[in-house]
Amino acid sequence: MEKILQIVKKLKWRVRVMSIIVERLKQLREKMEERNIDIYIVPTSDFHESEYVGEHFKARKFITGFTGSAGTAVITKEEAGLWTDGRYFIQAASQLEGSTVKLYKMGEEGVPTVSEFVKDKLPQEGILGFDGRVINGSLGDKFQQIAKEKNGTLYVEEDLIDIIWNDRPELPTEKAFVLDVKYAGEAVQAKLARVRKEMKEKGADSHIMTSLDDIAWLLNIRGNDIPHFPVVLSFAVLTEENCYWFVQKEVLTEEVSAYLKENSITVKDYQEIYDFVSGLNGEKVLLDKNCVNYRICNRISKTIEVVNAPNPTQLMKAIKNETEINNLRNAHLKDGVAFTKFMYWLKTNIGKQEITEISASDYLEERRREQEGFLDLSFDTISAYGANAAMMHYSATEESNAVLKQKGFLLVDSGGHYYEGSTDITRTIALGELTKEQKLHFTTVARSNLNLAAAKFLYGCRGTNLDILARGPLWNMGIDYKCGTGHGIGYLLNVHEDPNGFRWKIVPERNDSCVLEAGMVTTDEPGVYLEGEYGIRTENELICHKAEKNEYGQFMIFENVTYAPIDLDAIDPEEMTKTERELLNQYHKMVYEKVSPYLTEDEKFWLKEYTREI
Repeated sequence: MEKILQIVKKLKWRVRVMSIIVERLKQLREKMEERNIDIYIVPTSDFHESEYVGEHFKARKFITGFTGSAGTAVITKEEAGLWTDGRYFIQAASQLEGSTVKLYKMGEEGVPTVSEFVKDKLPQEGILGFDGRVINGSLGDKFQQIAKEKNGTLYVEEDLIDIIWNDRPELPTEKAFVLDVKYAGEAVQAKLARVRKEMKEKGADSHIMTSLDDIAWLLNIRGNDIPHFPVVLSFAVLTEENCYWFVQKEVLTEEVSAYLKENSITVKDYQEIYDFVSGLNGEKVLLDKNCVNYRICNRISKTIEVVNAPNPTQLMKAIKNETEINNLRNAHLKDGVAFTKFMYWLKTNIGKQEITEISASDYLEERRREQEGFLDLSFDTISAYGANAAMMHYSATEESNAVLKQKGFLLVDSGGHYYEGSTDITRTIALGELTKEQKLHFTTVARSNLNLAAAKFLYGCRGTNLDILARGPLWNMGIDYKCGTGHGIGYLLNVHEDPNGFRWKIVPERNDSCVLEAGMVTTDEPGVYLEGEYGIRTENELICHKAEKNEYGQFMIFENVTYAPIDLDAIDPEEMTKTERELLNQYHKMVYEKVSPYLTEDEKFWLKEYTREI
């Protein structure tokens, strides 16, 4: 009876949410009608092209009800669509049901892109609208061209969502802090000099920066303006002589203000950026149109040549220096201790007390907060039991919160921010009885993870060259996962960092296929996701290093810096080659040696069993 009541409660809640979305779409269309707008685009973005955004910027969630981190809404007079990628197909289908918003599965056969849809639906002499601050310059140019071909116009100087969002959260103003050079490994003046050198090589008089992670890295300043993303909402303009930082002055502490003055960094108001770039002088300005918003791009004088190229800081921050690498090892050791303690608790208490997806996640967070230098989670923990784990980016709610049972898998994707760096780890944990198929899939994912981590390759390889090492064992079974195999990791920054990654094909909108350089940190996270059944993922982080150099060229290898056991209860050794078993044994030997000194005797005894040779 209780279960039926819960179902009814969920249904009522769902109907209420959908009616709200339908009403919001009606209100938006009324504003579109008043302005003769035929199509209005609402992306998942802030003024900085951030992957994750704060509550103020969740306009796409507001207008569709879809809560995932990636997606674009397109609203016409008669219909509404939501474009998202394979990570969110299952989640989006569920959340959009009854909303009148149609799901468009990006990358699937026969599914138009947003641009193709807009081009098809925009009438002759039509008006295409969007907030020019949340669409990047490259995409804005593409939409401008579509409008031009239809003899139409753009409407980009007004945020229509803001008009109908009566209780919209304010912009955050969390206090910023200076990241000491003992963590950053390089002082701000040295970083500024490196960037100015690249500006000079490109003939640029000035450089406009809007991506928050680039600015945070350059200035050695961190903040908390986006949940789990330690950055400060700001813009920066660098010239040969000056560095201007456009920021909400409420975030500045006395320490930060003194630091900025000491380093000759001029503070200006956050909103002043648009007038400032209008008054820029010089012959050339360096900026990345894939990051800089359309409004800023349009404010630059037509007499100034735009050098459209990636921010020099993008590659600089991706290649970690020796200080950062040494710090990262310490961060991962702390994180590994926390996760191992969690895994021990889960394995020894399942069936003895009620544990849910949320309570498991909370326990893990508590173990991380015990670690010295811990600042925050690096993203919202994914704690997904059974079929929920088939949704790659599932987030447990009070409505969906599953009670764990002594069977099947719990998938936990989590991480922490420490002064010593950021971590990202996924483990799939057997809670009891498993089917033969579940063990086969788990073992294959582990094999995929180990094979990629053990790669030795010539310098010049990209993630696309190596992806087959992880994906191959699954492809041999006729199985794939609808996402990349790995992504770059920032240093006390975003856990998805350009330009390195592992992916089987180049995806133009994802800048993650650069040459792998020594010092880059990339995740290794193959998986199996069976809708309605279960999900499996094993994720470690790899640091790229130089190996020997000989007549064939410079060889490269990976260092595995994630320290937590891969659940042997779910491993079928018969499905592994001798080499693969040796790789797993070597990995587990390293985990035990590094983590065990920080455990209780009971935990140490347990870890010894779960890192045994097979």
